[in-house]
Amino acid sequence: MAAHADCEVVTLPTGAKVYGVGAPADSIYGVRRGIVEVQGPSGERLSYRPGEMFSYQDIVWGDGIHRSDALARTPVEILRLDRLGFLNLLHNHPTLAVQLIGQQHQRLREQRTSGTCCY
Repeated sequence: MAAHADCEVVTLPTGAKVYGVGAPADSIYGVRRGIVEVQGPSGERLSYRPGEMFSYQDIVWGDGIHRSDALARTPVEILRLDRLGFLNLLHNHPTLAVQLIGQQHQRLREQRTSGTCCY
């Protein structure tokens, strides 16, 4: 993501909030270093590690607000890209969309295996 877009680099200590429920969903995030945990409205928790992106669901399919909390579980370095930059990145690199779909598919498989997936 950083190689293809103008991202803001954000460094946060352990326990810091990346964003919270109800905050404007105007950016996506990519983990460069550390672990970020996202806790959904039903209590489900997903961990994101270096190379993974999160919060894109809120800006693509949502109504402009975050429906989850994102916390730094370790000291993190994350890349922040605004919504327009993300959409431009998808337009210029359409294979990124395929990678994001693959990431979502893997997350669903993990949830199904662990029994935390609700239908």
